[in-house]
Amino acid sequence: MGVRHDCRHYSTRTTTAGVVQRCRLGVHDDMPFACPEGCVFFEARTITSVGWQRFDDGSGQG
Repeated sequence: MGVRHDCRHYSTRTTTAGVVQRCRLGVHDDMPFACPEGCVFFEARTITSVGWQRFDDGSGQG
């Protein structure tokens, strides 16, 4: 399975070394970074209506 970008536990950071992906719960597969198949810790990411917008992978449309 790939990465579940829509999980609230998924986090990404940009550093001088590049992009760092992580699971805040530490249940991901290390190399390559991937979420486990059927992860029981998956929780859908929510976005409130306080001015935030979510754009899908480079499409520019929210």
